[in-house]
Amino acid sequence: QVQLVESGGGSVQTGGSLRLSCAPSGYTAGSGCMGWFRQEPGKEREGVAVIDSRGRTAYVDSVKGRFTISQDNAKNTLYLQMNSLKPEDTAMYLCAAARDRLCLLSPGIIAYWGQGTQVTISS
Repeated sequence: QVQLVESGGGSVQTGGSLRLSCAPSGYTAGSGCMGWFRQEPGKEREGVAVIDSRGRTAYVDSVKGRFTISQDNAKNTLYLQMNSLKPEDTAMYLCAAARDRLCLLSPGIIAYWGQGTQVTISS
């Protein structure tokens, strides 16, 4: 059974930084596509960043240059470094993993979801 456990969320002011971590069990980081999605109440889930088994990454335009996704295969952990945070980044951030190698910023490819960690940015 695959479980994804996020940590690192919180509340910071505009311009601040946070680092999210995701520790999977029953799934090996680096073996397939993993990523971070976010969702605000009443809105659709949005792909933020994904990384495939070769370390290739993709980001939604709104976070390019500010967020960095990475994985530490030795620690079996996925990270999302978030810098220059803006109020519009406020959302629940969910760790995600795909069953196949296809790696897109689309919730449709995701087989496993974490419970999420809240990120709140104040102006």
